[in-house]
Amino acid sequence: MQEHDFLQYSVPLIEEDEIKEVVQTLRSGWITTGPKVREFETEFGKYIGCKHAISVNSCTAALHLALEAIGVKEEDEVITSPMTFASTAEVIRYFKAKPLFIDIESDSMNIDVDKLKEMIERKKKDGTLGRVKGIIPVHYGGYPCQMDVITRVARENSMTVVEDAAHAFPCFYKGKVIGTIGDMTCFSFYATKCITTGEGGMITTDNDEWAERIRIMRLHGISKDAWKRYTSEGNWYYEILAPGYKYNLTDPAAALGVTQLRKANRMWERRKAIASYYTNAFKEMSEIETPLANDVWEPDNGTKHSWHLYALKLNEEYLSIKRDRFIEELKGRGIGTSVHFIPLHIHPYYRETYGYKPEDFPVAYETYKRIISLPIYAKMSDGDAQRVVEAVKDIVTLYRKAGR
Repeated sequence: MQEHDFLQYSVPLIEEDEIKEVVQTLRSGWITTGPKVREFETEFGKYIGCKHAISVNSCTAALHLALEAIGVKEEDEVITSPMTFASTAEVIRYFKAKPLFIDIESDSMNIDVDKLKEMIERKKKDGTLGRVKGIIPVHYGGYPCQMDVITRVARENSMTVVEDAAHAFPCFYKGKVIGTIGDMTCFSFYATKCITTGEGGMITTDNDEWAERIRIMRLHGISKDAWKRYTSEGNWYYEILAPGYKYNLTDPAAALGVTQLRKANRMWERRKAIASYYTNAFKEMSEIETPLANDVWEPDNGTKHSWHLYALKLNEEYLSIKRDRFIEELKGRGIGTSVHFIPLHIHPYYRETYGYKPEDFPVAYETYKRIISLPIYAKMSDGDAQRVVEAVKDIVTLYRKAGR
């Protein structure tokens, strides 16, 4: 197999308009935070429908700044899911606070709201509920968490909801845009995400106080609009108001974001079409399970998947091979894949720090052992999607247990 025959797991859709926008920005002389960043923030805020959209250089930075803004400190606790990337929990540890993991729903792979309510009741009984400052629900793969339950639980118990929407753009929960439901929402524009700035992120909120704090802390704690000191509007004098961070987005990155945002709906439609093609191709195969879509609620209730991931689950009792071998078989057929995610509680740091065992969050652990993320991105052709389907079907047929 030649390298050009290998279908990569994820490739961003970069077209001539992105290239032109970046080149124009480079020629403008602004290559750090400047007017293009402001344009991207304004347009993103309009798209989401929020009061404040604040750009940063990663979703990790967004999550960190959100927790800093609400005052998380040492020995506090923040609830989240173990089925996520490193950043969701590591930002909690930045404050020497403790991530409280809650197991996931087996169908959506989002935080299990029944287990969330059980944890709240346990902490009320043992008198430790006051330590819990917030909840970080993770919209796994771009399928929204049950935000009505989560926000109600948070409101009743004086907690802040900071959504991890790294996968969830554009995404809707019961007619509401993800980015307008929780107290703050953090997006990712990493190279593999639904829109990209190469590296980058955004925080959305309607809270003026938090927005002001985040704007200051994303650039060394310097007084607001420090970038203007190099323009005719600005002044050389600035003040450091707090020990902040170097989390600002650059204008060339924002130029990518502005252009990607204009085609976000088109790219979303393409991912949905690929997801629909996969699901229709696999739906009659008992050896595999397709991702949950809108049928967990009424189909017309306004809940929409972003389709950042298409995570297939293997029913290994019907197959003579395990997930890892299945991935190797796909690779041998020229199909790139990934696994989202290795649950955080089985990684050495969390195992050794908190004494977790795999079975402590059994749904996340058992799900992890069965999942494969298939390629799904706007640049894929119909032929690419067909190759994926044919490869999966071929492997299932070859390794289907006898008698099935």
